[in-house]
Amino acid sequence: MTDRDAQACETAVSDALKTDARRRKEGLAESKSTGSETPARDAHFRTVPVDEVALGDVVIVLPGETVPVDGELLSGSATLDLSNINGEPVPREIFAGARVMSGAVNGSTTLTMRATQVAGDSQYQRIMSLVASAQESRPAVVKTADRLAVPFTVLALVIAGVAWAMAGDPTRFAQVLVLATPCPLLIAAPVAYVAGTGRLAKAGVLIKTQDVLETLGRVGHVFFDKTGTLTVKQPQVVRVEMLPGLDTRLNQDHVLMMAGVVENYSVHILAKGIAKAGLEALARLDQRFADGQRNCPERDFPGHGREHPVVKNIVEDAGKGVSGEVNGHRVRVGRLAFANESQDGFQPVTHDDQPARTIELATGETRLTSETIRSRFGALAPDEMATYVSVDGQLVARIVLRDVPRANAKRALAQLRELGVESLTMLTGDKASSARIIADEVGIDDVQAELFPEDKVNAVRKATAMTESGSRHTVTMMVGDGVNDAPVLAAADIGMAITDGTSTAASESAQVVIMNDDIASVPRAIAIARRTRRVMLQAVLLGLGLALVGMIAAAFNLIPVVLGAFLQEAIDVVSILWALTVLIDRD
Repeated sequence: MTDRDAQACETAVSDALKTDARRRKEGLAESKSTGSETPARDAHFRTVPVDEVALGDVVIVLPGETVPVDGELLSGSATLDLSNINGEPVPREIFAGARVMSGAVNGSTTLTMRATQVAGDSQYQRIMSLVASAQESRPAVVKTADRLAVPFTVLALVIAGVAWAMAGDPTRFAQVLVLATPCPLLIAAPVAYVAGTGRLAKAGVLIKTQDVLETLGRVGHVFFDKTGTLTVKQPQVVRVEMLPGLDTRLNQDHVLMMAGVVENYSVHILAKGIAKAGLEALARLDQRFADGQRNCPERDFPGHGREHPVVKNIVEDAGKGVSGEVNGHRVRVGRLAFANESQDGFQPVTHDDQPARTIELATGETRLTSETIRSRFGALAPDEMATYVSVDGQLVARIVLRDVPRANAKRALAQLRELGVESLTMLTGDKASSARIIADEVGIDDVQAELFPEDKVNAVRKATAMTESGSRHTVTMMVGDGVNDAPVLAAADIGMAITDGTSTAASESAQVVIMNDDIASVPRAIAIARRTRRVMLQAVLLGLGLALVGMIAAAFNLIPVVLGAFLQEAIDVVSILWALTVLIDRD
């Protein structure tokens, strides 16, 4: 920490104590973030409702908690996950004096911040206001059955009136109206929609209103969020790069296994991705051992012949990395400076006029400078970030992570095109270079990047306005998962939220919720909705057609009133049974 950072922290603590003393006199207490319910032992801080946080209050945000209000960072540095706010998949590191936005998730260190906005004016609340505004402006949907009701009623009355006038017998009027059954409209259509809703629920898709199901079948333009929707929710390991020129018997799987073991004890935002890759590497090592490979004896390096690694002395240095012993070997995972540290904690350095080279430390060991290490590894792609690994004091590799597409995202988008969806667009707050890479991998041509929530809303509304000004209206649908997607989910004709079953701001504002976190449910939902609408129309038109034939026959006195009553019930049964064919899985 620099002198400036230390001074900022001292100022934060001093201000907190002064504010606390002032509030004690007023019968109030200092503010803290909303994650922990237990006050600090010295009682300087306690949890209060977010609406009670005032301008200038000093707020403490613990690791893994959500920032409650906008503010200014007082701590030396912090790592924030902004994926819910602007779609950035890679955590952002900020320093003292930087803006901290509400809705961001704190990383592995406790941060101190000063509130610069009250809750009602913070970023998160502005997003929620956009949601409310978008929901109010959504037009009402007129159901197909409602469109058919008026003309059918008029036609029935005309046939009955003409029959009465021509026969001069009011009974003829009654005979016609007996067969003018409204049940295909009143019962068959709702039965088809209920059956379709059940099909969707079985597929892990929930809809909130019946009219959404009908509109879903007419979707022609789908907008996708990137991070967490087209991609997985956390950056994943894409490769392990061994340090060039290093003489070691370790391979990539050994590095991943050991790094994954120690990262499993970390709360860092990237830890889950490395821990997952470590488990997969351990499985590969075990399989190779079971197949008879003995090129890497257990006594030399870990990974073979042991069901679970032996882990000791795990220590996380907040903001730098995590270290521990795995099967007796010292492992450090984290920033380059942390992984390349000597046993006594010193770093090899060179002056600006010195070439990058190997430094011999006082202990006799040699160590590469950071400049040499970076030049040997080479540059990272725009959407990549790396963490470094050392074993027994020797830097051995770097693990590269990036935001990767869902395994079935490309296939899901191809299925949408097969269904006749005309346009696919990516809307994201992430950098254009990163967004373009993901778009190319999943097959999207139209990319709009570096957007704020209000920009996403404007993009969807612009697309809607263009189709409405044309010859027909193309139904727009937005698919997203984060807080920043909530306004555009509400603004689109249909908002579809991808969740893992938990309640989120996105699921609250969306009309369709995918509960199994599977993007393949998007084309499947549209296919089911189209079949439901098709069967509903068939059931309604079949029922109305039979009724029309019966009314004409009754008009010519071919069907008496009593027989007409029985035929009317038969027509209703046929319509309802046809509507129930929605339950047959043909998609």
